[in-house]
Amino acid sequence: MPANIDELVVRVADVCEYKWDMIRNRPAAYLVSGFAGGAMVAFGATLALSVSAGVSQHMGPGMANLLMGLVFAFSLVIIMISGMALVTADMYIGIIGIFHGRISWGWFAWGVLLGYIGNFLGSMFFMWLISQSASYAHLPWLLRAHQIGVAKMGQTAGETFVMGIVCTWMLQVAAILYVKAEGDMAKIVMAAFGPLAFVAGMTEHCIANIGFLALPLFQQDMYLNVMAGKPFTLLHWGFGQYGWAHNQLYTVLGNLIGGILFVGIVFQIVSNPERVKAIYKDKSNYMLKL
Repeated sequence: MPANIDELVVRVADVCEYKWDMIRNRPAAYLVSGFAGGAMVAFGATLALSVSAGVSQHMGPGMANLLMGLVFAFSLVIIMISGMALVTADMYIGIIGIFHGRISWGWFAWGVLLGYIGNFLGSMFFMWLISQSASYAHLPWLLRAHQIGVAKMGQTAGETFVMGIVCTWMLQVAAILYVKAEGDMAKIVMAAFGPLAFVAGMTEHCIANIGFLALPLFQQDMYLNVMAGKPFTLLHWGFGQYGWAHNQLYTVLGNLIGGILFVGIVFQIVSNPERVKAIYKDKSNYMLKL
């Protein structure tokens, strides 16, 4: 039988114990895990780019979003099944771990930072590799990559922040239900549904955006050659409008609020403290790998 919400938050706290044990005692291994997780997310972004190029003009933007979400789902499935680190999942896991006395706020912050660094390095490296190939350097993929960059980096700080909240609010509900699910097929379905929904819903995910937005910047010289004599929007790495850092800053802040406030804290509040105490009385194992 699936776990009830009281058993579920204890399970998540056990997962927190497992993850933060690695962060405390083997930080280099956790960094490598984050690197692999970031690369997997970036691979999902390349799949989304691959299938959506040219679709909007022929089938409509909604169908392009759906196709992107369907293939991007592969990334979270392999992350969750393989046990690699994804910082946005660690946000809800860590906050529940704090409520259960497994970690402190300081260790939570360090774990999130370490996970982000690993994800950042993995996603950036993967997209740099892609930019060295010819696969996405030609039409219509070159134009589609730039179009995604303009759409995401052209938003205001408030717009990016709000869609960052929405992203992890729904994504991490799917992730926490992955912990609740029993059996491999049920877990795969929950792992796939979250990224499908956040990509199709045009929300903002910090690690996905690292890759989505780095590729058009890596390939911008090629794009400018194609657009010679035509109007275009210039992208950049900075904090202004159409800047990579601008999008990343407000996406990270939105993801933190969405995951901590609307998922981790909500599930903790809804759980019954007395029943949680009763579960702990019978516990002997305080570590659970996802």
